[in-house]
Amino acid sequence: MTLPPVGLGTMGIETPSTITTALAVGYRHLDTAQIYDNEAVVGEGLAASNVDREAVTVATKVWADSLRAVDVHRTTAESCDRLGVDHIDLLYVHRPTESYGPSETLGAFADLHADDTIGAIGVSNFTVDQLDEARSHLSVPIVAHQVEFHPLFWSADLLADAQNHDFQLVAYSPLAGGHVREVDTVVEIAEAHNTTPEAVSVAWILSKPNVVTIPKASSRRHLEANLAAQQVQLSDAECRRIDEIDRTLELYPE
Repeated sequence: MTLPPVGLGTMGIETPSTITTALAVGYRHLDTAQIYDNEAVVGEGLAASNVDREAVTVATKVWADSLRAVDVHRTTAESCDRLGVDHIDLLYVHRPTESYGPSETLGAFADLHADDTIGAIGVSNFTVDQLDEARSHLSVPIVAHQVEFHPLFWSADLLADAQNHDFQLVAYSPLAGGHVREVDTVVEIAEAHNTTPEAVSVAWILSKPNVVTIPKASSRRHLEANLAAQQVQLSDAECRRIDEIDRTLELYPE
């Protein structure tokens, strides 16, 4: 599976028209989760769009309290119903906590993959050790690992794991909840490129091999701006400056 460089993170989106607008301006990857309580919103927006369903990667995540095998099967069927689809392209383990058991949970995911209920398996918020353990329980590859990743918080070890095992790291909260506009280094680089700090943050993320991102946006202007950030070309020196920013702001600790 190859994900688009910029997809749409939908946490907090409550209006189907936002999804339809995102598809109209060019998004082809929609990311939601059972815990977001908006899968039906995403499904309604997808159904109202003129974009062919097969052209869109629809991803959702099984929450930590539903990771026993019977619950994985039940809640995935419920997600399909809410999304209005008969097939989920990418299904994630949202967090490896609570009811997560590597053998049981991933065995259920593998079963869903084998019967074509899901197209690919992903994980989210794992450590490198947890990734190694997960791989030992799967005969099919993990295609994506979704983690918090922005100039103020990211893991070089998780990035290296994605690159070494050749899957995609999916960066959520790429704008650090808006805090990137408060970082002098990012602001200075943005001014040099006549663009915004948000665009620089997205461009820096995309400069890293095997990394894609899913910024959330609601207005058409911001949706288009996040897509346009793909055109910002940062120099190696600028990327190194951002790499060296203190990583002190984790928005979603366990």
